Amino acid sequence: LAAGASTRMGKNKMFLELDGESILKRTAGRALASGLDPVIVVLGHEAERARAELTSLPVFPVINPDYPHGINTSLKAGVAAVPADCAAVVVLLADMPFITDRMIALLVERYRESGARLVVSDYEGVHAPPHLYDRSLLAELGAMEGEGCGKQVIRRHRDEAVEIGWPAAALTDIDRPEDWERIRAELGASGEPCAAIS
Repeated sequence: LAAGASTRMGKNKMFLELDGESILKRTAGRALASGLDPVIVVLGHEAERARAELTSLPVFPVINPDYPHGINTSLKAGVAAVPADCAAVVVLLADMPFITDRMIALLVERYRESGARLVVSDYEGVHAPPHLYDRSLLAELGAMEGEGCGKQVIRRHRDEAVEIGWPAAALTDIDRPEDWERIRAELGASGEPCAAIS
């Protein structure tokens, strides 16, 4: 999901650069490197600029014209674009720079091993993306109303979920200029801080 207007940042955070590439391209690249196929990128704010940023990658942009009405509209646009032959969907946020391709791949591995309908990321007690939803949950995910559609589905099916634990430090997103400066400093000092802990 990469459609928001970045109002708290003051400029489109999708085009901020880490390691020589935009946040948008970096996240899409990690999704591809994890083995996800297809990779659907939901765009909205500055959609044409974002689409141009992705032209070198084999991803499928989907435009969400309703993006000013919140992230849930982007989730629904992405779910609606999932091909019929996909067994499950991994929902990623483009502004979480510490999510690695290995983390994404582990969600899929756990899904295949367990047969669970949900694989939930847990950051030392906090549930946040990426999450994996089995195809059997997609109609429900797309029909939810209000804020936190993904979280609503997780709460409804909590007893059918398995969790993967990550360090709390991996739960970082880019919302404000101070977030950006801190993330750049952390990545410059220590590289990738993320590893599975359970």
